[in-house]
Amino acid sequence: MVPALLLRAEMSYDPTQLILFAQSQPQASPMEFIVPMILMVVIFYFLLIRPQQKKAKEHTKMVGALKSGDSVVTRGGVVGAVQSVKDTTVSIRSLESKFEVEKHAIERVIADKSDLKDNK
Repeated sequence: MVPALLLRAEMSYDPTQLILFAQSQPQASPMEFIVPMILMVVIFYFLLIRPQQKKAKEHTKMVGALKSGDSVVTRGGVVGAVQSVKDTTVSIRSLESKFEVEKHAIERVIADKSDLKDNK
């Protein structure tokens, strides 16, 4: 509701009138701000954080189950067979090359060779 003093057509306002008018406005409740913020955090948790944690847990389980002879793809795209598994590294043989990568660099285990053709 606008006071009658502010509706005058000549548009000359006394600063004290404006201050009084601004102070007479009802203040917003802190809950009007807090509830939407909490709701946003919950939505972000279920849409972003939780799926990422699930994916990381599955990757850790997959890397822990690596054994000699498994066919794998590294994050760099190298396809090879696991030769040996150590605490933090895996030895991989790809064609005529043999190299060692850290376990976290293993992207996925290839179940059968048709998986390679599907991803081209």
